[in-house]
Amino acid sequence: MTLDRILQSQGFGTRRYCGDLIAAGLVEVNGELCDDPRANFEVDGLRLTVDGEEWLACTKAYLMLNKPTGYECSQRPRHHPSVYTLLPVPLRLREVQAVGRLDHDTTGLLLLTDDGQFIHAQTSPKRKVPKVYEVTTAEPVTEAQVEALRTGVKLDDEPAPLAAEGCEATGERSLRLTLLQGKYHQVKRMVAAAGNHVEALHRSAIGRLVLEPTLAPGEWRWLTAEDLAALLPE
Repeated sequence: MTLDRILQSQGFGTRRYCGDLIAAGLVEVNGELCDDPRANFEVDGLRLTVDGEEWLACTKAYLMLNKPTGYECSQRPRHHPSVYTLLPVPLRLREVQAVGRLDHDTTGLLLLTDDGQFIHAQTSPKRKVPKVYEVTTAEPVTEAQVEALRTGVKLDDEPAPLAAEGCEATGERSLRLTLLQGKYHQVKRMVAAAGNHVEALHRSAIGRLVLEPTLAPGEWRWLTAEDLAALLPE
């Protein structure tokens, strides 16, 4: 693909604008200055520097973000800032989307991509992708509550009890809960049905992909091939 089209595909602006950036000597490719908009390159893995900004080119964008509290997973937030404001402009122009949503007061692992098939595969109920949540509770956790979450609790709008795939107490007022479903406010409602209340909620893993402890709240990074493999069924 020509360099001007590559920059356009990465979200740096119109093809004409990207061509002007290149012609002005503001683009490096793999550490070398390139001022020819028509120069051809393979897209995936190309390392760009665009007007001083380093960028890894990719046909499809796959990201993990450590979502902080106080952000909505919406392009049109109602009460809090949009989580998309945490991303650089090129990714926002590419219209990457969150793979599912986290509530504004829920933190942790959030996947984002511009690959519609990936979003469908990850969010399809048939896939039953396990998601792990670290739950801080208002009251001390009891063995009865853990057992109820494991065996199933009844929610008002569900025809049958919902059971966690895994549940363990991790402290006096904390739980680790693994769910295969993605119901509305499911963790909060299940914990309430078991006789407790969620004070704080953090998603730590999706499938076998674990949120990196070194990724600070609000930070993001590209997913690697190994990361993507960890999201596939075993």
